[in-house]
Amino acid sequence: MSWIHSVFVLFLILRWCITGESSPVVTNDSGAPMEKTEREALYSAIQGFVGDSWNGSDLYPDPCGWTPIQGVSCDLHDDLWYVTDLTLGLVHENSLSCNASLKIKPELFELKHLKSLTFFNCFTSPTTISKEDWINLGSNLESLEFRSNPGLIGELPETIGSLTKLKSLVVLENGFNGKLPTNLCGLSSLKRLVLAGNLFTGTIPNCFNGFKELLILDLSRNSLSGTLPLSIGEMVSLLKLDLSNNRLEGKLPRELGFLKNLTLLDLRNNRISGGLSKNVENIRSLTDLVLSGNPMCNSSDDVMVKMKWENMGNLVNLDLSKMGLRGEIPFGLTKLKRLRFLGLNDNDLTGTVPSKELETLPCLGALYINGNNLTGELRFSRKFYEKMGTRFKASKNPNLCMYESQEYVTPLGLKPCKMMMKGNLVIKQTWSNLKKEESSSSMGVMVTRHVLSNGFMWDLLLELSLIVLLLN
Repeated sequence: MSWIHSVFVLFLILRWCITGESSPVVTNDSGAPMEKTEREALYSAIQGFVGDSWNGSDLYPDPCGWTPIQGVSCDLHDDLWYVTDLTLGLVHENSLSCNASLKIKPELFELKHLKSLTFFNCFTSPTTISKEDWINLGSNLESLEFRSNPGLIGELPETIGSLTKLKSLVVLENGFNGKLPTNLCGLSSLKRLVLAGNLFTGTIPNCFNGFKELLILDLSRNSLSGTLPLSIGEMVSLLKLDLSNNRLEGKLPRELGFLKNLTLLDLRNNRISGGLSKNVENIRSLTDLVLSGNPMCNSSDDVMVKMKWENMGNLVNLDLSKMGLRGEIPFGLTKLKRLRFLGLNDNDLTGTVPSKELETLPCLGALYINGNNLTGELRFSRKFYEKMGTRFKASKNPNLCMYESQEYVTPLGLKPCKMMMKGNLVIKQTWSNLKKEESSSSMGVMVTRHVLSNGFMWDLLLELSLIVLLLN
């Protein structure tokens, strides 16, 4: 130990004697001490998760020294070490693994400088979290995360709403149920709120007007019902909104159009109806728009055509499948130069496919138009099909066929247009010959035999008969 270190330790001892501080310190070789009560609180809290057999004896000289615990970080406050970050669970290979019979000890809430607390895959047996003690962390805690804890059941403690310094609250893939606590809306400092993958029920609280700094809101994969709250449009800083895989219903509120910074809007697999809101066009910043699996367009209006898709030039992923869309594929979609994924499958779209225009989109890597009532022939090049591979589907369009060279194998479920083309050629030749013949009826017989001998389609005979009748 150097003489400087010795002097520093002597100074701390004298300070303790003069000021009468009740908690002695534990000194480590890095030159900074740790308050004894802080270390004891940390060790007791950890023992509650990993078992009493753990005592920290292999740590030298303490959790903030040369051999710190994986998942524990410290910071200096008034020349003393205090725990600021605590992650429990096997995040890394050398992290402390949680015991099957773990429990949250009250000493955890004595870590008064704790800024970040994470529980990762710790709670596997049914466990409820007490409402008490959380308020003790309210003065400093900025991040609280419960990730992948299937054993966490019951309601989310409403006292978490007292953690007013929180900037990040992540409750992801647990077993929490019940309604969302309304006092969460008082956490006005939040930048990220993720409550996805739980069993939450009830409606979404209409109290988002205080979330002026919120960047990410993810309530997906729950059983939330009711309509989208109107206050959703007041989260002016929001970048990502994911409410997918719930039971939400009603119309898209026009307030969505106020979210000028939104890059992701995911509402897939809900019960939202009432048509596509033209206010979505106003969100020019959108890169990902996913509305699939909603009965949104079951009216007679051709809402697809009315949308000005060309105004949404930043779109990268657009999924409008299984929505009951009607009308033709809007030409405005062919103007989206950044588009990589386009899902229009399983709707009621009609008309032809703008093949050449879609093929010119430089970034397009997946196109799904299967399960519609599209007609005519596809005019994509062979190079396009090779590039797309299985990421292109056009099957289950009864009157849609593919124009191709004979040596190329057609996509599964899509008919070739070769026979139709040959049939059209015979009609054109017949029309020319009929003009030169005096007896149209005898020519009709000749053409009929020609068609049959080459095995062409039966319905072609009807077209030729019409030609003969017209010439008569």
